[in-house]
Amino acid sequence: MQAFVKVRGIAVPLAASNIDTDVIMPKQFLKGIDRSGLDRGLFYHLRFDEQGSPRPGFILNQAEWRDAAFLIAGPNFGCGSSREHAVWGLMQYGIRCIIAQSFAGIFFDNCARNGLLAIELGEEEVRRLLDLVSSPADNVLTIDLNNETICGRGLEIDFEIDPIRKDSLLKGLDAVGQTLEFRDEIRTFERNYLRENPWLEQK
Repeated sequence: MQAFVKVRGIAVPLAASNIDTDVIMPKQFLKGIDRSGLDRGLFYHLRFDEQGSPRPGFILNQAEWRDAAFLIAGPNFGCGSSREHAVWGLMQYGIRCIIAQSFAGIFFDNCARNGLLAIELGEEEVRRLLDLVSSPADNVLTIDLNNETICGRGLEIDFEIDPIRKDSLLKGLDAVGQTLEFRDEIRTFERNYLRENPWLEQK
């Protein structure tokens, strides 16, 4: 996984509540045998019309927000089905962090497993960020995970994150990588256990 330490980038406001995973990644993009092309599927029906042409009114199709790294979302973001493709598509597009008042539980866990930073803030703090980044002149934020701060023009907001999630993101470790940090302890346990139970060792 890509480590997240301190990232500066464009933030896109998407204030609607209850944006579900079918909106984030429509079902027709779940048919592939790998993860390729999911960036095209991201918010597909919002980004493109029936002929596949970009909708100029959707914010991600506007030049000032097209290369967004952060998403400021409405409450209960990622509700609906448990499709992990929604997280994969966001990451393939280049989204490194989503900030919202609340997330659906499975989506929130999928973010953690795949290295996408998800930050929960209070309603007023989210509103301040939405108001700020709605202006093209002020839509760049810096998120410092180590210090747990979000900074923009004239704005600094503190956030909290579970220490285990924070550590894995800072180091760029998935669940396997986190386990391998204890490889020496695991090997010591294996040796001791086999010494005490020698019949388990294959000859």
